[in-house]
Amino acid sequence: MAEFETATQLVAAATKTREAGYVDVDAYSPIPIEELHHAIGFPHTKLPLMVLIGGLLGGMGGFSLEYWVSAVAYPLNIGGKPLVSWPMFIPVTFECTILAASLTAVFGMLMLNKLPMPYHPVFNVPRFAMASRNRFFLCIEATDRQFDLDRTREFLTSLDGAHEVTAVAN
Repeated sequence: MAEFETATQLVAAATKTREAGYVDVDAYSPIPIEELHHAIGFPHTKLPLMVLIGGLLGGMGGFSLEYWVSAVAYPLNIGGKPLVSWPMFIPVTFECTILAASLTAVFGMLMLNKLPMPYHPVFNVPRFAMASRNRFFLCIEATDRQFDLDRTREFLTSLDGAHEVTAVAN
């Protein structure tokens, strides 16, 4: 893990790290940096597809429930009207779609981000406490296919603006 003083240095280092072929990279910053996720090269997420499928299943579930109640479980013929009148099913179907999509979004985000994670090995680095104040950190994970402790330390040290390079221990 390398420490930087400015966000510009962190973005430049993340870009060089991605260009060097490292994939399992993470950055820590006290402020949001818009260019950082492009510099790191985060892959596209599957969350929108999960939300779409959750919404479709919720809508179909709401419509199916109303159909079953109106036509199968408790059919009432009032004034010769049809048992299944789909226009009156629209509000509940819509609300079930929104409910299922929003729950899928929340739980999908938690699952894809591997949250909650109360412990991470970077917390063992004493200077990492500065990540919430005024320092920026770039971490190359040991699970990266190119990771070699000596070569990775050498690479991080060669980056412009890298103050301190620390090996993160579990």
